[in-house]
Amino acid sequence: MKIEEAIVYALASSNRGMRTEQIAQFINERGLFKRRNNLPVDSKMVYAVIMKHQDIFVKSEGLIRLIM
Repeated sequence: MKIEEAIVYALASSNRGMRTEQIAQFINERGLFKRRNNLPVDSKMVYAVIMKHQDIFVKSEGLIRLIM
């Protein structure tokens, strides 16, 4: 699973907006995405993906939500 797919899964599963820290924790707890260096996903990585894919995600009031 790609990191952006894991973020979509986290947001869809929670059915609400989440903070980047919460998304990273969700992904790490469930092992949805593994980094090449085997370090856990952090909030900075989640934020970078969200900013790269603004056609999928929106950030408002400190929460990340799906556009769809």
